[in-house]
Amino acid sequence: MDLLLGDKIALVTGSSKGIGAAIAHGLAREGATVIVHGRDLELARGVAEKIKQDGGSAHVVTGDLTEATEVDAMLDMARSFAGDIDILVNNAGGSSAASDWSTTEPSAWASTYDANVLAAVRIAKAVLPPMRHARWGRIINISSLAGLMPPAVNPDYSAAKAAMLTMSVSMAKAVAAEGVTVNTVSPGTIHSEKLDGKFREVAQTRGIAIDAPWDEVEAAVLPLFAQVPIGRVGTLQEIADAVAFLASSRASYITGSNLRLDGGMLPTI
Repeated sequence: MDLLLGDKIALVTGSSKGIGAAIAHGLAREGATVIVHGRDLELARGVAEKIKQDGGSAHVVTGDLTEATEVDAMLDMARSFAGDIDILVNNAGGSSAASDWSTTEPSAWASTYDANVLAAVRIAKAVLPPMRHARWGRIINISSLAGLMPPAVNPDYSAAKAAMLTMSVSMAKAVAAEGVTVNTVSPGTIHSEKLDGKFREVAQTRGIAIDAPWDEVEAAVLPLFAQVPIGRVGTLQEIADAVAFLASSRASYITGSNLRLDGGMLPTI
C-alpha cells in the first residue's frame, strides 16, 4: 500500500534512539522527509545518516523541549531545512527516575509532566496554524499502555501518559474540520535495547546464556514481566508501521483515537 507521504515533512521528537528512531526510519521509508530530533547531536546525526544511506531524506535538529525558546529555535531550524511541518510525532518524554509511592516527589511529577505533556503542547501549538491553513496535517502523540493500565511504580509517568490521551482527544476535536487529525499510539511491552538487556539479565538467573537467541530469552522471561495474550513482545517496526499509517491520507477518517500496540494486554474494549 502506497501511503503517499512523498511530499510530506515529518518532525519526530526524541528520535535519536529507540522508538523515535524506528518511527523516523519508518516515515522515511514511506517517502517523507524526516526531521530527526534529540538532545545528543551525534546520536541524532547517526539516525539521519542511516536514513540517507537507505535512500531516504533527513535533517537534524536539537533542543530541550521543556524550554520554550529552544523549541522555537528548533522549529525555525526545521523549517529552514524543509518548510512547514506536515506530520508531527510527539515521541520525546519518559520519566526522570524510577519511583514508587514511598519515594515519589511532587517535583518529579512536575518534571515528568513538563517533559511529556507540555513538551508536546509547545510544539503542537506552533505547528498547528500552518497545518490548519493548508487544511492538512497529522499529529501523533506517543503515550504508553501505562497511561491506561498503570502499574504500582512510576506513578508520575503513568499520569503524564494518561494526560496525553485526553489532550489528544481535545486537540482532535478542535481541528477535525480543518483537515488535521490527532491520534495517540500507546505501546505496551516493546523489544527495545533497554528491554533486551533487562530480559537477558533475568534470563541469566534462570540458567540461560546472556547471548542466547532472543526467542529463547523471550519465552523464559516475558511471563515474569507481563501477561501478553499474543505471547511475545512487540517490535519497533510494528510501532513505526502503525505511526506511518496514521500519518498518511489513508487514515484521514481516524482522529481522536488511541491505537494500542499491546498484544492484547489491556483487559477491556
